Amino acid sequence: MRIFNLKKMAVFSLQHRIMFFVVFCSHFVYGQISYSIPEEMKKGSVIGNIAQDLGLDLKRLKSGKAGLYSGDSTEYIELNKERGLLLIRENIDREALCAKITPCALHLQMVLENPMELYSITIEVTDINDNAPTFQKSEIRFEISESSVIGARFVLGRAVDPDVGINGLRSYSLKPTDNFALEKQPDVGKIVEMVLQKPLDREKQGIIDLLLTAFDGGDPRLSGTMSIQITVLDANDNAPVFTQMVYQATVTENAIKGTKLTTVSASDADEDSNSHVTYYISEAVDSSVTNIFLVDQHSGEVTLNGQIDYEKSNHYQLVIQARDQGGLSDSCKVIIDVLDINDNKPTIDILSMSSSISEESKPNTVVAMIKVNDPDSGANGQLHCVINDNIPFAVTNPSNDFFSVRTEQELDREREAEYNITVTCSDEGVPSLSSSASLRLQISDVNDNAPVFERNNYEAYVVENNTPGLSIFTVKASDVDSNQNARVSYILEDSTVNGVPVSSYVTVSADSGIINAVRSFDYEQLKHFHFHVKAQDGGSPPLSSNVTVKITIQDQNDNVPQILYPVQTGGSLVAEIVPRSADVGYLVTKVVAVDVDSGQNAWLSYKLQKATDRALFEVGPQNGEIRTVRQVTDKDAVKQKLTVVVEDNGQPSRSAVVNINVAVADSFPEVLSEFTEFTHSKTYNDDLTFYLILALAAVSFLFITSVVVIISVKIYRWRQSRIFHHSNLPVIPYYPPGYTDTGVTGTLPHMYNYDVYMTTDSRKSDCKYSTLGGHNVLVVDQNFTETMKRTSDENNFLEESDSPELVRVCLHIGWMLVV
Repeated sequence: MRIFNLKKMAVFSLQHRIMFFVVFCSHFVYGQISYSIPEEMKKGSVIGNIAQDLGLDLKRLKSGKAGLYSGDSTEYIELNKERGLLLIRENIDREALCAKITPCALHLQMVLENPMELYSITIEVTDINDNAPTFQKSEIRFEISESSVIGARFVLGRAVDPDVGINGLRSYSLKPTDNFALEKQPDVGKIVEMVLQKPLDREKQGIIDLLLTAFDGGDPRLSGTMSIQITVLDANDNAPVFTQMVYQATVTENAIKGTKLTTVSASDADEDSNSHVTYYISEAVDSSVTNIFLVDQHSGEVTLNGQIDYEKSNHYQLVIQARDQGGLSDSCKVIIDVLDINDNKPTIDILSMSSSISEESKPNTVVAMIKVNDPDSGANGQLHCVINDNIPFAVTNPSNDFFSVRTEQELDREREAEYNITVTCSDEGVPSLSSSASLRLQISDVNDNAPVFERNNYEAYVVENNTPGLSIFTVKASDVDSNQNARVSYILEDSTVNGVPVSSYVTVSADSGIINAVRSFDYEQLKHFHFHVKAQDGGSPPLSSNVTVKITIQDQNDNVPQILYPVQTGGSLVAEIVPRSADVGYLVTKVVAVDVDSGQNAWLSYKLQKATDRALFEVGPQNGEIRTVRQVTDKDAVKQKLTVVVEDNGQPSRSAVVNINVAVADSFPEVLSEFTEFTHSKTYNDDLTFYLILALAAVSFLFITSVVVIISVKIYRWRQSRIFHHSNLPVIPYYPPGYTDTGVTGTLPHMYNYDVYMTTDSRKSDCKYSTLGGHNVLVVDQNFTETMKRTSDENNFLEESDSPELVRVCLHIGWMLVV
């Protein structure tokens, strides 16, 4: 804490006096400044430049919403924010404001907000001599016996001057002074008495008129008068005499009417009616006092006749006169002290209060300034204020009667967005009295919380072949902040999937977090992928968080099984050879198929759909192996055609069909003859026939138009073919890829080779022969009419042929067709 104490005096045309005191705290500024002005200044008169005196900028007065608080209903002073001046708003009468209290001052508070600043302003109002002394009564009458002894005293009362100090009551004068004179020069404020200085003679002067004048000390000097008329009575030897000149009494405030205070007593030495004494309150006492107290005329008992309030007046002085029947009297004083009781609750006035405060405000930030007043005295007027609720606020007392409500610790709007602060102020009386004031404080939000996803990561499933634009699922994030700070936007972070931007696969709705598919997914190409979604709030600066999203593509039965073996070709037939000596369970071949789908969609089953002889063959439902069911006999046909269906386990299921030709024979010529007829019975492909006719037409046209050239070429070709026939041309083998038997993988179980042999004149004599697992496989091309069987020894084949010349003729015809 830094404390600055600055006092300065300035003399204006109105003789203003200024005192300035400021206390700066880390989060709160408290200052005091004093001015001195005379009463009765005109409206609009300048008291002082408070902005300059406090060192405040004029902009600060506006931005801080500077305001004056007086604590009562009368607003004598106003603040001009544009010029920073304190001005007279209403006429100030010091006597009406403070009566006899000195010094007389106005106590104001100026409060500035953002940040909270409190300045206490004291304006002392000095007196001017604008009131003359006055008596309560303009005339007073006495009846005095001519036998009154010299020195007898008579109470005249006192004059009142509302002014104070030198402008107040200063002296009295009594004229004429032939018989009476004032007792010394009375003290200001005390009751005036006159003393008989010369015996009275009713026969000479029955009525005496006197004039009592009261003077103040102002400049110019003012005065007030009261007439005194004395009626001289016949002789009465003795005046009443009080037993005490001063009586003391105490009474508690709010005592009930009729409460006895004290009893005065006076005696008269005369006899008969002249000794009978009556008591009454002197007319010199203010009527406001005589209405509160009552004295019994006969007993002298002083009682309470009205309500007394310590806070209004705590001291009273009565003048009691005792008078006999002869007109002689005496007087005494009764001093009554009022005792305070705790009958006033503290009053709480809120000088300034913030309706909202930022949650990032530091501890000890002032949120409200209150003024607490208790008119009781002593312990009954000592105050302390507390906040009983368990909230992060406390009350401190920076100055007398002023309290500030401050934050005790850091605030968190997400934990508590609003506080109802109840400040309770109690006095130290017994029993203690208290009052409460409630403050409602909103905690304004700052962007101190990032969005939080409902899960640490997300995983979603989508069936392949989906429609583009399909809503896959929704990511959800929440932000505990409020308003714009809690508005969450979703952003798809840049990344790639298989080298392609992820934005070409999915999109994220910025407002709802719905993830949509951009394309149709294919399980066989992409089984799963992941990406990151960022949730960002609308604060400044924005806060964000990320979450990982994994999309798993679920398989759909959208692929038919693929037959890997036996290979289906459009131009040739594959025949599996089964010897007639084959036993039961003989492995003819194995159908190998795969399904690129997964799970049960890829589980394959095999069944025999058609067969020339169903009693001869069977297919393994799980492995696709074709085996003989019984012993092969001579009665079984050589040509056997099997149709096998391969079906997956999807819903709905998909299937593929493969046709397998089986030759039941022990010798190759038997197979050759059967399948030659088989191939000749086939109908050529229409397209192939068209092209053959077109080629023949073209050859015929060339033959007609170029006979000579064709003959020459034919002779040349014929000679070349003879040379080719007698030469040993190399055989060029062709080896297709081999497949290893791996069970459920669907690859071929055995090695197989295709060997192709061509002759120069071959057109319909192309032969293909392969070996599968030691079994003979015959391949017949449907485009040709003759088939040659190849064994391990080609020469043996030629030797076994019944017509070698037929081969040569076929070669020759094929050569011509090629040309």
